[in-house]
Amino acid sequence: MESQRPAFPHAAHSTEHPQFGTVLAFDFGERRVGVAVGELQLGIAHPLETIDAAANDARFARIAALVQEWRPVLLVVGLPLALDGGEHRLTGLARKFAQRLRGRFGIETRLVDERLTSVEAQREARASGLTARDSKRHVDPLAAKLILEALFNENA
Repeated sequence: MESQRPAFPHAAHSTEHPQFGTVLAFDFGERRVGVAVGELQLGIAHPLETIDAAANDARFARIAALVQEWRPVLLVVGLPLALDGGEHRLTGLARKFAQRLRGRFGIETRLVDERLTSVEAQREARASGLTARDSKRHVDPLAAKLILEALFNENA
């Protein structure tokens, strides 16, 4: 009898980090979650979308669709820290979000320091010619892209 492969065949708690494959990165927020996608081997990240939903069920339904579409080997969540490196309320929520991703999808999930990524994302959005109002839609996925680039730079 042939065994069935799981829908997400990635090792959940592998001690070996993947070297190749797609990565989804998340800029966690209580209302919006920015998403970016990248490729480990190339080290290139692209903003993807904003998940705008306060309800966890709606968020995770959209994330499940993205996981199904992109088949990532790694998930990355930005860890919001104070400028001095200390933790605050949102830090704990981001950690919990990362644990839920790992538990739900069985894909290795890493936390990456995201200090100042939202500020940099706002600067990038405005520099691209977007108005403040239009840039609001693009800031979260741009921040996720910067989080993913930080991971790539750590591994370079």
